[in-house]
Amino acid sequence: MGLKQSLIDNDSIQLNAQASTWQEAIKIGTDRLIKSGAIHPCYHDAIISSVEQLGPYIVIAPNLALPHARPENGVIRTAFALVTLQTPVYFDGEDEPVDVLITLAGSSSDQHMEGLMEVTQVLDDEESETGVDLDKLRRCRTAQDVYQVIDQALAAQLVE
Repeated sequence: MGLKQSLIDNDSIQLNAQASTWQEAIKIGTDRLIKSGAIHPCYHDAIISSVEQLGPYIVIAPNLALPHARPENGVIRTAFALVTLQTPVYFDGEDEPVDVLITLAGSSSDQHMEGLMEVTQVLDDEESETGVDLDKLRRCRTAQDVYQVIDQALAAQLVE
């Protein structure tokens, strides 16, 4: 399942959300996926536990986190959630704050890797210092805006 279709099917976009900790920020996305039936509540706990044990491995670029855990930790079906925050949060051990989170629940290792690759494609920006253009997502005010950003990014990939 593609990123855009998953966001539509799971009604899993939360823009301009409020969170005071990284744990709360992750919960916003996982709550959307629990509500849609894509994951069990234990998936949220697995993400938090993994970050506490392994460090902030889910912070994959400045200002961007990709919360995820292993498929066997509560994934029912592959799904994504997108959360943008009004005020960034800090992960322990990270200097850069995070204000965009894309939760990935992959139902298998293959689905997990495909999900990572699609997120990378959508956010890829060769002109950006980090290679990631989050400003487009930050400017989104509606789910339709997000879908448009995804469509534009994927269309640009086809042209290259």
